[in-house]
Amino acid sequence: MTEFGLIDFAARLFADVDRHGWEAIGDDCTVLDIGGGEVVALTTDMLVEGVHFLRDAASPQELGHKALAVNLSDVAAMGLRPVATLLSVALPKGMEDKWARGFIEGYSDLSHREGVALVGGDTTSSEVSIAINVVAIGRGPASHVKRRSAACAGDEVFVAGELGASALGLADILAGRTDTGYAAIHRNPEAQTAEGAWLGGRSEVHAMMDLSDGLASDLMHILRASSCGAEIDVETIPAVGGDVRAAVCGGEDYKLLLTAAGERAETLQRDFGVEFGRELYRVGRIVAAEPRIRWIEHGMEIHPDWHGFVHF
Repeated sequence: MTEFGLIDFAARLFADVDRHGWEAIGDDCTVLDIGGGEVVALTTDMLVEGVHFLRDAASPQELGHKALAVNLSDVAAMGLRPVATLLSVALPKGMEDKWARGFIEGYSDLSHREGVALVGGDTTSSEVSIAINVVAIGRGPASHVKRRSAACAGDEVFVAGELGASALGLADILAGRTDTGYAAIHRNPEAQTAEGAWLGGRSEVHAMMDLSDGLASDLMHILRASSCGAEIDVETIPAVGGDVRAAVCGGEDYKLLLTAAGERAETLQRDFGVEFGRELYRVGRIVAAEPRIRWIEHGMEIHPDWHGFVHF
């Protein structure tokens, strides 16, 4: 069973259980309307040693930062502001003191910078590996919520930053080059929380999510949820170092991926530039077609073997 096959199986098993106002599985967060035009959102993500990080290639402070950042990114992808988290950590014997203190320091530094409270969690021991789980809580206007299912034919596709640096950093780390700039980016991702909240307030933005598994995989989630297709202009992808494969397949960039009404695309790009001092990159368009990506290079369709990270 694939990762998403398992998710679909769980969704079917729980389809007849009352969700008490919470939205069903399918977006970066589940959302609950709390009245007064406000919603709260919940998301959770896990980091496991040997899968998401190598203990000897990152400091405990960096892992604390990363564990929080990847969860804040999911809240940002909904167009909301993160407000609180819960943290659970499983540590092997002997790591409870110095390593754990460094981890919490890194987690705390980013929490303070983002104004996000730690309001609970759990600690336990493990036999060998470190496991970290975070629950992030967001809040904001109901009208700001962006869902994967909202893309429309005629929308333009955007990414809110350059792609591929994290994948290049992972390659450096696996090759033993742990002190490169790309390796530092991989270990210290930044959630686009300010950008997510700002884009949440833009009515021309329709669908949105964050890029955790690579453009090739993550865009497909929007296309399947919205029952449409996409054409991506390969030469417009903002690939770090010109490495398009890393940009499309690498994952863990945590930049925002969004679709917006075509007639408002230039205005959105201009206003984003004014607000954040950098570019919102237009990389393609949503089309009325079956859910698939057509990769277009200099006006011609190409058929590369591009796919994002697959957990199992």
